[in-house]
Amino acid sequence: MPAGLASLSSGNVRAVLERGFTVIRNQNWMILVSGFFEPVFYLLAMGVGMGMLVGQVEGPGGAPITYAAYIAPALLATSAMNGAIYDSTWNVFFKLRFAKLYQAMLQTSLGPLDVALGEIFMALFRGFIYALGFLGVLAAMGLVTSWWALAMVPVAVLIAFGFAALGMAVTSYLTSFQQMDLINFLMLPMFLFSATLYPITVYPEAVQWLVMAMPLWHGVELMRQLSVGHLTGATLVHVGYFLGMTVVGLWLTTVRLRALFLR
Repeated sequence: MPAGLASLSSGNVRAVLERGFTVIRNQNWMILVSGFFEPVFYLLAMGVGMGMLVGQVEGPGGAPITYAAYIAPALLATSAMNGAIYDSTWNVFFKLRFAKLYQAMLQTSLGPLDVALGEIFMALFRGFIYALGFLGVLAAMGLVTSWWALAMVPVAVLIAFGFAALGMAVTSYLTSFQQMDLINFLMLPMFLFSATLYPITVYPEAVQWLVMAMPLWHGVELMRQLSVGHLTGATLVHVGYFLGMTVVGLWLTTVRLRALFLR
């Protein structure tokens, strides 16, 4: 292991993961399962219900697609975001400020990078389960039109990785439930305004640039391109955005945990 990482990691992330899966099996499995249904209900209500009134819309590359096929990839990206944010914010906040779990972990041979990676990978597991199940729903509804759609599952994991890493980093700075409410305050507008339910072109140009700075917009656009197999140079930009988001979030989380507990 490089000398710079020796003080941050013992290479035993597996211990953190084993604990996480044990908790899911014994306590949190119902919470995990219930989160799957939210995007499905949105798809049925908006894509199928309102879609009967909207008809066809312009998809990636200009090809006409049904409204359900238009919002389905956006809902998959949103589902990956929500699952990751739940695990990396409220869940982490309780462990950090009340259960004092991370403080106990770091009194063992585990390092802050082990804890950060373990918690973030648990959020990725949730995002992976949601993506796999939702893609199955899309296939059953006939909304999968390209083999590129299979890549939506690993991309959902990438989106979850970015949000989980940054979410855990932000949560490490919060100290009260009132501050935690700010996360929910930001999540809903991001969902509503990131071109999930309608094209970004409905906004004035200045607002479009603001929307394109949001991480969810990049996830939505990336998913839409994969859903129909229309890949462009912008596809790499979207992937790069989440790779950068992941690296920054993981670094901030590791530094913050070390500052809190290894003084």
